[in-house]
Amino acid sequence: MTHHRAYKVELKPNASQKQQIERTMGICRYVYNLFISVNSNNYKNQSRKYMNGYEFSKWLNNEFRTKNPDKLWIWEVSSKAVKKAIMNADTAYKDFMKGKSCFPRFKRRNGRPVSMYLPHNNEKDLEVKRHKGKIPTLGWVRFKEYGYVPNNNRAVNVTITKKAGHYYASFVFRVSNKNSVSSVKTEGVGIDLGIKSFAVVSNGKNYLNINKTEKTEKLKRRLKREGRKFSRKLEKLKQRKEETATKKEKRSNLDKQRLKLQKAYKKLADKRRDYINKTVKEIVTASPEYITIEDLNVKGMIKNRHLSKAISECEFGYFRSQLEKKCKIHGIELRIANRFYASSKKCSKCGHQKKDLKLSNRIYECEKCGQVIDRDYNASINLRDCQKYKIV
Repeated sequence: MTHHRAYKVELKPNASQKQQIERTMGICRYVYNLFISVNSNNYKNQSRKYMNGYEFSKWLNNEFRTKNPDKLWIWEVSSKAVKKAIMNADTAYKDFMKGKSCFPRFKRRNGRPVSMYLPHNNEKDLEVKRHKGKIPTLGWVRFKEYGYVPNNNRAVNVTITKKAGHYYASFVFRVSNKNSVSSVKTEGVGIDLGIKSFAVVSNGKNYLNINKTEKTEKLKRRLKREGRKFSRKLEKLKQRKEETATKKEKRSNLDKQRLKLQKAYKKLADKRRDYINKTVKEIVTASPEYITIEDLNVKGMIKNRHLSKAISECEFGYFRSQLEKKCKIHGIELRIANRFYASSKKCSKCGHQKKDLKLSNRIYECEKCGQVIDRDYNASINLRDCQKYKIV
């Protein structure tokens, strides 16, 4: 059996390729917003029923194209990328109607850009070599990293995104179902996630919280400075009421500062996620028989105004998603304990439950057997020995 796997790599496009990517993303953003606008107006005026992605695509190519000859630039880029933007808007609107998410927002010009999706159309498309890849409408584009994407292979599709001035391509390949399952397994482990220590494992390893290190604090201060600079420039631009040329000049300075702010945020986010990826890799490569984690209620935890910022910086959701993916590849059973399981209040030696345990008590002292143990390490042992769980 085969399955699909994505490999994300940073691109080094030339000037013409950058222009083509920006143009395609701009048109995809326009079509995405048009879909939301048309369906919103239909709902308010009760003139027509909901127009899904396929109906909207027909309306765009026939009725809209005939009535708006000045909008023919929509059809100057890849039709597959435009079609994917329509289907993304359709999915967002249907999720809203089902109550799964909020009303889909319009894509802003300076906000998060729409991704550029390109499928495999013919034999010459999406060919990948060591240092470059052949992408439809762009041609051969160089990679910034070598040896990560499978060489001499053809991808099923590719999605190009832009973040803080950097361009990334996510190639999806069809690979065999052979995973790196180790024949030698060690005993199962439990992982307790927290703020003081990011992850405490029952085998004795303690992974510190990277958000408390000196380098991360330096990046956070830099992000705060760049954010203040951007706010000042934005306020000055709002206050000025001069000629259009002067406004354009100030707008360019604002765009430069916005890019600096995005780069500062990206550098901080990349550092956090790189630490999480390395932590997950070290835990999984030890080949435990199973891994047990707690089903944390992150949304409820963030409501605590004293801890909301620290909890959001830890990115527990990203840690769980990466752990699920790696466990699936390495053939390790991932167990999820119930969120109401008293892993911290229960003694790992005798099973006595200490109901009056406070969050400030970092050392667990059992009143029954007299065991004195670190609170997080005690919780990780209880998670390892948990008998009621669900397998992901």
